[in-house]
Amino acid sequence: MAQTARPSRPRVAVTRTLPEAIEARMAELFDLAPNADDRPMDRAALAAAMADVDVFVPTVTDRIDAELLAAAPARLRLIANYGTGVGHIDLKAARDRGIAVTNTPGVLTEDTADMAMALILAAPRRLIEGDKLVRSGEWTGWRPTGMRGHRIGGKKLGILGMGRIGQAVAQRARAFGLQIHYHNRHRIPEVAEAQLGAIFHADLDAMLDAVDILTIHTPHTASTAGLVDAQRLDLLGPTGWLINTARGEIIDPEALVAALTEGRIAGAGLDVYVNEPAVDPRLIALDNVVLLPHLGSATFEGREAMGRKVIANIRSWVDGHRPPDQVLDGWL
Repeated sequence: MAQTARPSRPRVAVTRTLPEAIEARMAELFDLAPNADDRPMDRAALAAAMADVDVFVPTVTDRIDAELLAAAPARLRLIANYGTGVGHIDLKAARDRGIAVTNTPGVLTEDTADMAMALILAAPRRLIEGDKLVRSGEWTGWRPTGMRGHRIGGKKLGILGMGRIGQAVAQRARAFGLQIHYHNRHRIPEVAEAQLGAIFHADLDAMLDAVDILTIHTPHTASTAGLVDAQRLDLLGPTGWLINTARGEIIDPEALVAALTEGRIAGAGLDVYVNEPAVDPRLIALDNVVLLPHLGSATFEGREAMGRKVIANIRSWVDGHRPPDQVLDGWL
């Protein structure tokens, strides 16, 4: 596809309200079309927002599929995703249309690792249950058998996905006395394993059979969708805990509800769900699950850093360069 000239002040549509400082800077640099009411866009609204723009800035809640991309105007040349994961964007369809896709990697590592570690502590130690008990006015005071949870020191932590976030979680978990095990497509360097005290498992099932807690830090792709299914939850076992701050689709939702309800795993800490913001009411009814509203990147610092990366990617594209965080290779 022939490459068209890039406008010096591109028309940029964003699908959600971004941090004030980010939108102010974008309005200075670009012809900005904001989402003033910050409501999630349905398919018709997404199509309308894409119409007659050069750059489109979606978030993880916006499904950008081949049908939407096929209807996009020819002038749309860049999708500058506000977020690291791009599983909600049909990358092949974008490539076929000659649309570059960028994301915001690296800026959310510490925030997401903090949240995963918080859930690793909160679920076994029953922190949310304790908070509810105090607020209910029904707490009758300390007693030897009251609100007992499980110690995490000395437990074995399995990390599914040992990228930047997985390694940051390992650093935190090691400080709490957890033994680190991991499964990854590729083994990390020996020096990194030594620093983290991490044990590599080439086989995911073997790792699940060996650990007490599983934390997920792998992207949502065709190969990871439903990766943690009923059989793998059974390997984790009735004393095992599941933590997910990655994507809800990586876990089979029906298998998860069944395992939690039937006591085939001890509990879970979840920050992500299939079909967000809908959360399965069966999960909400359970006491052995900590449920958070997708807070992994929800810091002032992290959300502004994401916005700065979006701006940098757009400006690089405007200047005729390959954006620093381009997901697909080359300009088509």
